[in-house]
Amino acid sequence: MKRHEPISKIMSTHLVTVHHGDPVSKVRQLAAEHGVHHIPVVNGDQLVGIISWSDILRVSFGDTFGTDQRTVDATLDHTFTIEGLMQKNPVTLPETATVREAAEILARGAFHSVLVVHGTKLVGVVTSTDLIKYLLEQM
Repeated sequence: MKRHEPISKIMSTHLVTVHHGDPVSKVRQLAAEHGVHHIPVVNGDQLVGIISWSDILRVSFGDTFGTDQRTVDATLDHTFTIEGLMQKNPVTLPETATVREAAEILARGAFHSVLVVHGTKLVGVVTSTDLIKYLLEQM
């Protein structure tokens, strides 16, 4: 791995986000539609949290009981809010960070994504998968 490779080399800038007031079902729908597992929560262009597919699975048991998706969505929206499920203080790195800094955070294993910000504005996301792909390119 190049020692001072900028984080922009591996971060995704095509972000799938939700607004903090959106229904929880929107997170589930976006994750399924876009194949992502980490969805930043924003208020305008300001980052306010992150919600993961694991957060949704933790509170959604529809698949376990063979319930149709519309019923699961209605239950999620009636029972939970994005603000109630999201991680309110996500780990972030400034856009000037390096791939190594992202690797150090992801190696701790507490979660699988790091949000990249310019001040409080969300500009990208780096996932464990992004890092692994980068490392494979170096071999």
